[in-house]
Amino acid sequence: MKVPLNIDLEGKVAVVTGGGGVLCGYFSEALAACGAKVAVLDLRKGAAEKVVKKITDNGGTALAVEANVLQLQSLQKAEKIISEEFGTYNILINGAGGNHPKGTTSKEFLFKEDLEGKNKDDISFFDLEPEGVKFVFDLNFLGTLLPTQVFGRKMVNQKGAVIINMSSMNAFKPLTKIPAYSGAKAAVSNFTQWLSVHMSKVGIRVNAIAPGFFLTDQNRDLLIKNDGSFTERAKKIINQTPMERFGKPEDLIGTLLWLIDEEASGFVNGIVVPVDGGFSAYSGV
Repeated sequence: MKVPLNIDLEGKVAVVTGGGGVLCGYFSEALAACGAKVAVLDLRKGAAEKVVKKITDNGGTALAVEANVLQLQSLQKAEKIISEEFGTYNILINGAGGNHPKGTTSKEFLFKEDLEGKNKDDISFFDLEPEGVKFVFDLNFLGTLLPTQVFGRKMVNQKGAVIINMSSMNAFKPLTKIPAYSGAKAAVSNFTQWLSVHMSKVGIRVNAIAPGFFLTDQNRDLLIKNDGSFTERAKKIINQTPMERFGKPEDLIGTLLWLIDEEASGFVNGIVVPVDGGFSAYSGV
């Protein structure tokens, strides 16, 4: 892998949750390419193992660890494995997250007629079930808070310790249909600011990246048709993105490495960086 910034992470250990996914898998590869040992955590160990193979095939050092970011016991087990294998860790990337259909409405707008003899397959705001909303909120917010509790303890007073959270454009401008995900990512942004202040006296910097629209395993079917053309929702996104394209995983790496490198961003703390092709800046007119 070619990295855009020449930073030296030799002697560093990084823990990446959601590391088996498209974006965080790429993060893991980039950190390894800079010399870090990388613990790739994912609920799907097979996905983590694929990322680890890419890293080791390129001469890096990595470890696949199964972990559920919503279960303390699972995270504590993962922490023990990592500590035994790699020792102390310095970098935590809270990348696990996602949406779920049970936290999603079927239409962008509510009309009165939607409540009168509605189709049984339609889900309005009033049909959202607490369990579905809770799952999405927990996955994104608690899935950031709990790993920070488990892994952050040993990062206290370590030189160059840094936590990077994954926010989203939804935290800046909530998208239609996905209130649970938008609210959860807004909570992640707020938590990032809170945590940066809370940890400021023990040497841990905390920042977040807010990606715009990237094609991932979770959203590909919503944005790309079987013939490779854009869905209507994808067309709306591209029309609202001044650079007129989806992001590529490599578009995030420069920001990630800048935020991690103490020499480059040692006084940067508590910010959320949009990487969105201008989406958050564009009013649509």
